[in-house]
Amino acid sequence: MGCASSSKRRRRAPGYEDPAVLAAQTSFTVNEVEALYELYKKLSFSIIKDGLIHKEEFQLALFRTSKGANLFADRVFDLFDLKRNGVIEFGEFVRSLSIFHPKASESDKTKFAFKLYDLRGTGYIEKEELREMVLALLDESDLCLSESAVEEIVDSVINKILLSKHSVYCIKFSFLLTCSVMLPLDCQTFNQADTNGDGRIDPREWEEFVKKNPASLRNMSLPYLQ
Repeated sequence: MGCASSSKRRRRAPGYEDPAVLAAQTSFTVNEVEALYELYKKLSFSIIKDGLIHKEEFQLALFRTSKGANLFADRVFDLFDLKRNGVIEFGEFVRSLSIFHPKASESDKTKFAFKLYDLRGTGYIEKEELREMVLALLDESDLCLSESAVEEIVDSVINKILLSKHSVYCIKFSFLLTCSVMLPLDCQTFNQADTNGDGRIDPREWEEFVKKNPASLRNMSLPYLQ
C-alpha cells in the first residue's frame, strides 16, 4: 500500500496542491478542483509533457494552434503565471480560473479585466492598447480588414467583438471553458469611463465605470466552472 501511494504522488504534476486547500482559497468546491486537475493534466501534457502548462500549450488550448506569437494569449498567460517563472502550475491554474467562477467577487473580476488590457503595466488602459488587442484577435481569426475598418472597430464597436475563435475550447475534456473577455468599450463608453478626460482609464475610473455598468463584467463569469 505504501509503495502504491508513493507511486501515485510521484505521478502528480509539479506544483500540485491539495484540492481541499485550493477549494478553501478559491470559489471552487473540492470536486470542481479535482475535475480541473484532469483538465490541467490534459493541457500540461499536450506538447512538452512535463506536467506544467507552457505558453505553447496554453495558446494551443485557446486557439487550437501553438504556432506564432499572439498578444491575447500571451497576456492571459502572463496573468495566470502568478510566480512569473514562465509556466503555469496547477495551483496557479486553479487560482486564476477562480476569478471567472460565477461566485467570485466583482472586485477580483474588475481587477483582472483591468490588468488584461493594461498591456504595458502602466496602471492605465489606453486606446492604443485596446487597438493592439483588437489587431491580435483579428489576426488570429484570419480576418483581413483595412486600417480604417480597424480604427472603426476600436472607436465604435469594441463592445461587439466577441469572436467565436477567441474562446477556450477544450474539446474532449471534462470542462468547456469560454473565455470571451473583450472589454465592452466603444468610443462613447471609453469617454464615459475616462472621467478626467486625459485619454486613458485609471483603476479608480475603471472601478467606478464597472459599478455603474455591471454588465461590463458579464463575460468574466463562466457558468461551466460550477
